[in-house]
Amino acid sequence: MGEHTKISWTHHTWSPWIGCTEVSPGCTACYARELDKRHQYGGAVHWGAGVPRYRTKQWGQPLAWNKKAVSGERRTVFPSLCDPFDNEVPEEWRRDLWSLIATTPNLTWTLLTKRIGNAEKMLPVMSRSFGPFDPLPNVWIGASVVNQEEADRDIPKLLGVPAAKRFVSYEPALSAVDWTQACAQFRWTDKDGVTCCGMLRNLDQIIVGGESSQGKHKARPFDLDWARSTVKQCKEAGVAVFVKQLGSHPLVVPPGKRAPFEPPGMKWKLLLRNRAGADPSEWPPELRIQEWPA
Repeated sequence: MGEHTKISWTHHTWSPWIGCTEVSPGCTACYARELDKRHQYGGAVHWGAGVPRYRTKQWGQPLAWNKKAVSGERRTVFPSLCDPFDNEVPEEWRRDLWSLIATTPNLTWTLLTKRIGNAEKMLPVMSRSFGPFDPLPNVWIGASVVNQEEADRDIPKLLGVPAAKRFVSYEPALSAVDWTQACAQFRWTDKDGVTCCGMLRNLDQIIVGGESSQGKHKARPFDLDWARSTVKQCKEAGVAVFVKQLGSHPLVVPPGKRAPFEPPGMKWKLLLRNRAGADPSEWPPELRIQEWPA
């Protein structure tokens, strides 16, 4: 946690508490769990159902960043070692977080969760009083999605949450995703009684990333065609797309070949110097794209 971070899509990382429980295939190589195991913040580990979370001590840090922020400049803060909508967290801690967010209007809080179904009911009462079209102005809500099944299940929930911006973290990407299909699962009835479907343009940003190896866990493959497809879909819909990394096991079509080719489906591992595939200079040019929402 701190003023400087290696996470390319945020300016600062800071967490109100540490700990979580694995709820998704994407949790297998969780870097936050590995950090907690290594450092044992507060003298214990904080992962798993029924395991107490650890409340951090540096609650004044975001206040200092807010004071230093230049008016009109977006400075994002990502709570990186927890899930803001974790059921295991005392509600008093979450109320303190909302209070901190309310007193740091110069910071944009990017709250990413694997529990998007909890988000609306855990938002502060003050935001709900504004109504669905006037959410907290400095809070972006994001859902973590790794495959089509999670996208179809969770993106409709995300689109129903009041938020200044809504984003998706497609990391670690474990299969191809049709984002238009997922968004269309969100339906509502307009004032004329017509059933409407969500559209990809209702999202503000998709962050794309392959898995990196953590500890004894070797990264699962990340097909660069999944990233290309996401970039293409976002471009067509006018949605910001941010390619974060290619991971430790990116797959490509062999040079001089065209898919499909023999043996069917065979692809080669792209060898990169950066262990997480996080150096854009090593990527195919069409994937060197890191956009922010307007």
